[in-house]
Amino acid sequence: MAPKYKLTYFAIKALGEPIRFLLSYGKIEFEDARLEFEQWPSMKASMPFGQVPVLEIDGKKTWQSLAICRYLGKLVGLAGANDWEDLQIDMAIETVTDLRLKIANFWYETDEAQKAKKKEPLLKEILPFLLPRLDNLVKENGGYLANSKLSWADLYFIGILDYLNFMVEFDLTKDYSNLAALKKKVLEIPAIKEWVDKRPNTEW
Repeated sequence: MAPKYKLTYFAIKALGEPIRFLLSYGKIEFEDARLEFEQWPSMKASMPFGQVPVLEIDGKKTWQSLAICRYLGKLVGLAGANDWEDLQIDMAIETVTDLRLKIANFWYETDEAQKAKKKEPLLKEILPFLLPRLDNLVKENGGYLANSKLSWADLYFIGILDYLNFMVEFDLTKDYSNLAALKKKVLEIPAIKEWVDKRPNTEW
């Protein structure tokens, strides 16, 4: 029998969506358990390290979104063909993670004065540094983030893109033709399109 998969995450896209993308790409059926934020305090203690996403595989809980995505990437045939190709994927993924953390450092700031101070360097220094380089990486790799072919890095990036766009309040790919083309390409993959068409409608 095929393993049973259950993803527990909030009723948003964010870090859960790349996992949903990969499961959908592999045509792996899964239970999409979506938590409302008010449910979280009563659920937190039952999670291995008090955080989500958590993917249960035949009842065994796995955690850390990147580790889960790396595992699923191998499972669905989107990992590298060798250690060198895996390194290229990991470098791209870590760069996307850097981008996410720098944006989140601004967005999750609770002190409004500090948040305002963080906004200008994000928009005028950090994003103008990282985005052209990511765009060029896609150009150098024939339209993908690594190895000139589709990998889990591409699904991961496009999976969290709505979350990143929500935090900065604009589409990060709008001025970068290679990133925009990658977004279009991933969203047109039949299994991904099928998932996007049926998933609950959330902004981020």
